[in-house]
Amino acid sequence: MSRAFVKEQDVDAPEEIPERPVSENANDVTESGMAQIEHALVAAKEAYGQAQALGDRTALAAAARDLRYWSARHATARVVPIAQGTDEVRFGASVTIVRDDGREQTFRIVGEDEADPAKGSISHVSPLARSMFGKRVGDVVRAGNGEAEITSIR
Repeated sequence: MSRAFVKEQDVDAPEEIPERPVSENANDVTESGMAQIEHALVAAKEAYGQAQALGDRTALAAAARDLRYWSARHATARVVPIAQGTDEVRFGASVTIVRDDGREQTFRIVGEDEADPAKGSISHVSPLARSMFGKRVGDVVRAGNGEAEITSIR
C-alpha cells in the first residue's frame, strides 16, 4: 500500500497492548506478598511518569496497563495472617510432600502474584494447594497426574 493512503495518526499510534487479566479469585496475600505488590505499584507509577516525560506512547501504554493491573491488585489485596499451628495445611504454610515416584518437594502456599513454583512457592488457588488445604501429615493428596503424601507442615 502506498504511504499516501496511511493516515498520519496511524503511523504514530502505539500498538494495542492487551490488558493483564485480573484474577477473579480472592486476592489473599502474605505480608511479603503485599510488599511485592506495593513495590510493583511504585515501579509502575515510575515507569508511567518516565514514559510520559519522554513522550513514548508505546511505553506509556504498557506502563498504564501495568499501573491499572497493580492498582487493582493492591486495592483487592487482603493480608492473611500466617496460622501458628502446624496441625493442618493452611494459607502461608510450608508443606513437604513425597510424590509417587519418590520425589520430595516443599512448597509454601502464597498469593497468586507472589507464587513462583521454581522457587518453592505455589498459589493458594493452584490445584495442588487446593488439594492440600485442611489436610494433615500422613494424608495423601492429588498431585498432578499422581498422588503425594504430606510428610511435613511448617
